[in-house]
This record gives sequence, C-alpha cells and structure tokens, in this order.
Amino acid sequence: MRFAPVLLALLMGSACAQMPGLSLENLPRPSTPPPERGPVVPAQVERWRQEGEALEHGDGVPRDPVAAAQLYCRAARYGDPVAQYNLAWMLVHARGIARDDAQAAHLFNAAAEQGLEQAKNMAASMGEPRGAPPECLRPPDTDPQPIVVAAPKGGKPGAWALPPPPPPPKNAPETIVNFVKLVAPDYKLAPHLVLAVMATESNFDPLAASPKGAQGLMQLIPDTAARFKVGRITDPVQNIRGGMAYLRWLLAYFEGDLTLALAAYNAGERAVERYRGVPPYAETRLYVRRIIASINGQRSHPYDASVTPPSPVLDLWRPPPRRP
Repeated sequence: MRFAPVLLALLMGSACAQMPGLSLENLPRPSTPPPERGPVVPAQVERWRQEGEALEHGDGVPRDPVAAAQLYCRAARYGDPVAQYNLAWMLVHARGIARDDAQAAHLFNAAAEQGLEQAKNMAASMGEPRGAPPECLRPPDTDPQPIVVAAPKGGKPGAWALPPPPPPPKNAPETIVNFVKLVAPDYKLAPHLVLAVMATESNFDPLAASPKGAQGLMQLIPDTAARFKVGRITDPVQNIRGGMAYLRWLLAYFEGDLTLALAAYNAGERAVERYRGVPPYAETRLYVRRIIASINGQRSHPYDASVTPPSPVLDLWRPPPRRP
C-alpha cells in the first residue's frame, strides 16, 4: 500500500534528519542505465520491474531505491507500464530519490496511455507533461535508428534497396488479396505491406472491433475514418481504402520510414513525435517488430511527397548541413 503524500514526506524528513548530510534537497538522482547488449525479450523487461519492486520495498533484499529506480527505468524504456508508474511515484514523492515532477508527469502519462487505471488518475492530477520526455522513455539505444534519407521528389520506387516481398499471409482470403493487389498501387503502396498491416490489425476479420473503438479490417477509429473520408467504417471496401489512405499519409509524413509510420498507425503520429521514435508502449513496440519481421525486415517504403509536408521531428535526426 502506498503512503499518502503528506505522511510520506514526514517519514522521509524524519529519516533524512537521522542521516547526516542527507536531506530531501540532496537525495540521489539515479543515472540512466547503460545501453543493453543484444535483444531484450519481454520476460527480461518483466524481471527488471520485479527486481525493482523488491529493491524499492526491501522485499527479501536490502532496500535500495536508487537501484530500484534504475531497474524501473530500464523496463520503462521497453514499454512496461507498471515500471513507468512505479518510477513516477518514486519521483513525485521523493521516495529515496530526488523529486522530479516533470519526469513523473511524462511517466504517468505514458503508463496512462497504455491503460493503467491508477496512472490515469495521477496523470490527470499532474496535467499535460512539459518539455522533452525523460531518457527513461526514449527509445532504447539498441532499437534501429530512424531512416532519414533524402528521397527523390515524388518518392519514386527504387529510391531504396528493398528486400523481396513475402507471399500473402496464409490465412488471407483470396478476395481480399486480389482487392489489395488491385487497389494498393492507386495509393502508391506495396500490397504486401497493406496485407501485413491488415493481418496484424484484424487477422482479416471484417467485424473485428477493439476496446478502443477501432473497427474493421484495417482497425480504423472513427476520427481517422472521418479524416480520410470513410463514410461507412464497417464497409470492408471503404475500411481498406481508408486504411490505405492513412498509410500513404503516414509514409509521406515520415518520409518513407516504415518503423515510424507503423508506430504512428498503431499509436498516432503525435505520440511518435512526442517520444521522438517508437513510443514506450509495449503493444506498439511489439506491433512494429511483428510487421517488420513479416515483410522480410523491410524498413523503408517509397512515398508520395505531395501528400503532406514531412514531420518537423525528422529534422532532429538529420545530420547538420556541411559548411561550405
């Protein structure tokens, strides 16, 4: 059970008074963990969070809030919402580490966006996060870096060396495969990409519906459907066309970077911009990896630059111009 803020402050103040040289003002600030070596699987992320909880509460091990915070940080970067919430709680209540409301607001918000109820309440009370997200919410160093390349105007095919396209998913209905092959070129999309997104989104179920209100084969939410002129979201043809229109727009917005475009399709382009890469949501990270793997590791796609101006966030990754 968590302490009430006032009681916790009194307890911390009393404890600090008994320790020479330590006060609420000079509590330690945990450092960001070093880059991981090799791939990180979900079981490892869960283990970091569990070890952090044991160290935070002294459960079977000596209490070490700094080590706990660092483990929470490692798990938070890989999208663990409970670790994000726990670290935010420690930061906002100075629970053995220095207080930092700005970082806590970002962490509560990330956990809330993943559906953690207690985080929603805290995020609402703290208001909109300000400034750049903390390092504990930035994409891990082992993640592929965004591809920011100067594509030719119009995004003509052949601007990138692309892997061979995979065959259609085995469970894809032939009528859907044929429709996508016929219509995808109108949106300047590779059919295998559309089918991979559809397989991950709905498993080719035209009646699929998510708890967040997404519907149909391409799992459009009502706002996205309206944005791309989908009159009847439950109509399979309109649903597929709306999803293609959104994919085309995202590819133009992120200049053909499939990692960013797919993350935005799942979590929204504003989340990708806010976190400067794939958002720290476990679902989104898995979603992107699954689709990229299903299309033979393809990470870029030709795009139509006339659809929309590029995201201003892309400038953060561009190399500085050479001096004459």
